[in-house]
Amino acid sequence: MFSFILSPVAYGARRTLRNLSFTLALSFSVASAANAESVTVFALGDSLTAGYGLPEGDGLVPQLNAWLTEKGADVTVLNGGVSGDTSAGGLSRLAWSLTPDVDALIVTLGGNDLLRGLQPEVTRDNIKAILTEAEARQLPVLLIGMKAPGNFGPAYKEAFDRLYPDLAAEHGALHIDSYFGLIDPQATDPGQIAEFMQADGIHPNAEGVKRAVAALGPRVLDLVEQVN
Repeated sequence: MFSFILSPVAYGARRTLRNLSFTLALSFSVASAANAESVTVFALGDSLTAGYGLPEGDGLVPQLNAWLTEKGADVTVLNGGVSGDTSAGGLSRLAWSLTPDVDALIVTLGGNDLLRGLQPEVTRDNIKAILTEAEARQLPVLLIGMKAPGNFGPAYKEAFDRLYPDLAAEHGALHIDSYFGLIDPQATDPGQIAEFMQADGIHPNAEGVKRAVAALGPRVLDLVEQVN
């Protein structure tokens, strides 16, 4: 009968290999964790982004962050909404808003341009400048459009409605046709979705925001996929 005796040298070699394997596995785990960095998205917008008229947790950004967390996405959306802001106002604060930690941009501007009756070419120029700056910084963009009401006339409406898809195509941005269409795909203005709006008829209530987030969330995940 033969017996196998493990020599001290062989035992030491096996222990060294085992320790080396453990060290390598740990190193790869740490490297993977370091590479799985969270993504920060800046939401540049007006009162629709800011959550006007709603408790803090019911606005667009808090509900969107909760949706992303529920889906297991390591993504944080920063609330860059300023009530009353026009496209010019958004452009004026863009440079200092895009801090080094920002990885992507959501743009929801133009509603207050409509309320003020600004010409579509003014809005177009401002949003084009926003997209150009984001492009220069290599930041992917999700552009959420607005639809002009018919009372401005057909020429105005056509020019305003077209500026969003045109600019998105020109700058390679993701595009959502209408903010209010997120609440109801058939809606082109707030009057068609009154049950999901606040008393002012302009801003969504908490349930309206919830519906918007359910439609917006998957597009934000598409945006995150474009980071790096």
